[in-house]
Amino acid sequence: MRTIQRIALALVIIGAINWGLIALFQFDLVATLFGGQGALLSRAVYGLVGLSGIVSLGLLFSPMEEVDEVVVDRTDRARMNKLNFDTEFGEETDFVKRPTEFKKLDEHRIQKAQKNNNNNNNNNNNNYRKK
Repeated sequence: MRTIQRIALALVIIGAINWGLIALFQFDLVATLFGGQGALLSRAVYGLVGLSGIVSLGLLFSPMEEVDEVVVDRTDRARMNKLNFDTEFGEETDFVKRPTEFKKLDEHRIQKAQKNNNNNNNNNNNNYRKK
């Protein structure tokens, strides 16, 4: 958006707020600030707001700009090649693995957990025998 369009949009917003104040509270902020509706300065502000509305019509009918190209400098590109997806909590599951590999991994974890449970049960039984 060009600078002229931004200024025009700001003046249109000011005009819209002024009209809102007039509608809701019967209070004309521009007239109050610049010496009444008939004052030269107030009329100039009203004129600028009107011209801004005409300029803003171009924004209404112009197609939205899309950015096709993203500029990446070499330091960003080097940083992107060395991404680290690890967590502080240890290994992460590789989501590229096939379902059979997941089954093997799950079977291994289940066997390991069962082995730990058996060891814990044996230790508990040994503790009862000693007493």
